[in-house]
Amino acid sequence: MTGPCVHNILEAILPEIPEDEKETPAGFAQVGHVAHVNLREPYLPYKYLIGEILVDKNANITTVINKTFDVGAESAFRTFPYEVLAGPDDLDVTVRESDCEFKFNFGKVYWNSRLGTEHARLFESFQQGEAVCDVMAGVGPFAVPAGKRKVFVRANDLNPDSYAGLEDAIKRNKVGDFVSGSCEDGRAFIRRATEDLAHSPRTVRIPAKIKISRTQSKEDIAALRQAADDAATVFQEPTAFSHYVMNLPASAIEFLDAFSGVYRGREAEFHPDTSQRLPLIHLYLFQAKLATEEAELQEICERISEHIGAEVKRDDPELDMDIRYVRLVAPKKKMFCASFRIPRSVAFARP
Repeated sequence: MTGPCVHNILEAILPEIPEDEKETPAGFAQVGHVAHVNLREPYLPYKYLIGEILVDKNANITTVINKTFDVGAESAFRTFPYEVLAGPDDLDVTVRESDCEFKFNFGKVYWNSRLGTEHARLFESFQQGEAVCDVMAGVGPFAVPAGKRKVFVRANDLNPDSYAGLEDAIKRNKVGDFVSGSCEDGRAFIRRATEDLAHSPRTVRIPAKIKISRTQSKEDIAALRQAADDAATVFQEPTAFSHYVMNLPASAIEFLDAFSGVYRGREAEFHPDTSQRLPLIHLYLFQAKLATEEAELQEICERISEHIGAEVKRDDPELDMDIRYVRLVAPKKKMFCASFRIPRSVAFARP
């Protein structure tokens, strides 16, 4: 995000930068009242000036920070060290995405405003009443909007601050009937959540809407409420997940071994003659940029095969595989989302 006014001011004030190192120093990502910039080395001597200009020319920004290392370089929780360029060191933000509100400390959890469209693309593919396992949920950008769409979600994040933000978002957006949170290791969560769902599915009753006027008697109001409850819409959580979301691009692929034998003993439930299909895994991952996109997709399949313990191919009709390009993370690094069904040989494997 940047504005022509800010760009023009900086162009006029800053010294000439060599063409091969030149970029728009006014570009930033906004998270609540915080502007987050990634300044290249030639601009660092002028970083405080840049910060002050961004605050002065953007009424809804009060704090500007500069990332000093790559996300996740020093933290497994995808947080990053930063320096304040302008305004107070206040990273407690409130943001809205997909008609939901999230409140968290941007310095302690991972949030990327540029991924809003990708979040919506995936959760809008979930069907009402389905069960979803969100393994690395963060503060809930997939889980909470899905819950609003009456999708059952069991969400988890190992970062205690992300878990606190997730719990707050569940309450803040009133999706507690459909969304539950956990704070544990992703591998353990995959297996525990799958087992819990099989034995303890939830039931949600949503009464029909009624209109009550002040002139009605207590007896009439009680009768209306009873009628609304009798006409309630009932959502029964399935006993198996339809989707597993693994949104930790740097390392989620390493957790695929947790699916080995996860549905062992339930072969009849997923027999080819039944309508029940094995769940889809939506795996986010980074991929080095290669000579062609075909080479990148082939390498992604090979990496998935290695970690899940079975050959995964794009043309396998049982896997429904789809690999989508998400965004360019760095000049030589891309982010993809690989969606595929758990291979039968993996789901029913011996421990």
